[in-house]
Amino acid sequence: MDGSLRILLVSCALVSMLVSSSAQTCGSYTFSNNNLYTYCSDLSKLGSYIHWTRQANGTLEIAYRQPNFSSTNWIAWAINPNSTGMLGAQSLVAYVNSSAPYAYTSPVSSYSTKLEAGSLSFAVPKIQAENSNGEMIIYATLELSSDVTTVNQVWQEGPMSGDTPGTHSTTGEHVQSKGTLDLLSGQTSTGGSVTSSRVRRRNIHGVLNVVSWGTLMPLGAMIARYMKVFQAADPAWFYLHVACQCSGYIVGVAGWATGIKLGSESSSVQYDTHRNVGITLFCLGTLQVFALLLRPKKDHKYRLYWNIYHHAIGYAIIILSIFNIFEGFDILDPEEKWKRAYIGILIFLGFFAIMLEATTWYIVIKRKRESSEKHPHNGNGVNGVNGYGARTVV
Repeated sequence: MDGSLRILLVSCALVSMLVSSSAQTCGSYTFSNNNLYTYCSDLSKLGSYIHWTRQANGTLEIAYRQPNFSSTNWIAWAINPNSTGMLGAQSLVAYVNSSAPYAYTSPVSSYSTKLEAGSLSFAVPKIQAENSNGEMIIYATLELSSDVTTVNQVWQEGPMSGDTPGTHSTTGEHVQSKGTLDLLSGQTSTGGSVTSSRVRRRNIHGVLNVVSWGTLMPLGAMIARYMKVFQAADPAWFYLHVACQCSGYIVGVAGWATGIKLGSESSSVQYDTHRNVGITLFCLGTLQVFALLLRPKKDHKYRLYWNIYHHAIGYAIIILSIFNIFEGFDILDPEEKWKRAYIGILIFLGFFAIMLEATTWYIVIKRKRESSEKHPHNGNGVNGVNGYGARTVV
């Protein structure tokens, strides 16, 4: 009985410790220098914390903490006076330099920034960093205007590239680590529900390409392959095919242009495979559209070669499109439901194509059988008719 009681007491103690540790927030944190701050916030992205005290004259004392810090990384916390994103952010940066923590200020003026040291739009008379127990902390004093009571905050972490900060990830929480900070009430709103214009354009780029290259193009190819077998659909199938492919191309060009624009704004972050396949798709798609102007007539001797070229390029576009869309999913890292939705579209198109393939083959074989029964091949001619149904010449 005593043994059971001891086990129960130990279990209760362990549960109590787990609950208390999980309940610890920024408010229960004790700084090694015994600094005290009026407010603090548990930032929901990247596992960071911000502590601050605002003076009546606008001076802001802050401590930005990044637990689970790796000495091969850098961290940054910033105020953006004019926007909610990265561009224009007035940042405080810290990393381990020669085994010692180093902190400095860096204004962000472009997406390709390397976080070079520079003066901010407000004075920072004090900034220092502390690295201990796997946690990096930036301490700073910011001289803001006395009428500034709410600020846009941005925070980030990324790998070091030698002695300079490298490019941080552009997926997941790394594009959501932003929000507003009410310096008077202590209220914060994080970037989980806020989408910057850049993220919005990335999403638009993805949607345009899924609709065009990933859906309309395969659908147009299916129309050409299967509808023309049905005599009642001639020549409607051709115009539907052209309309579908041209619509896909136009929307696809818009998606391609958006991607090129995004790439030019972030020259330090290049997804070479996705970019190169995208450019290849644009070139092949343009070639297909202009090839319609050179389409020979059905009885032309070069029509067979044109058909081979047209089909080969078309299938290459479809394969590359699907591949590049999944490359884009890996880059954007959206919710899993969007990737599953596109997989569902592909499964539907694939199942529909299999059904149509079987149906059209059945129709073609049936027609050949009926044709052979109507015009049998009887050698060199029987009863005055040759094997091709033409009358013999006497």
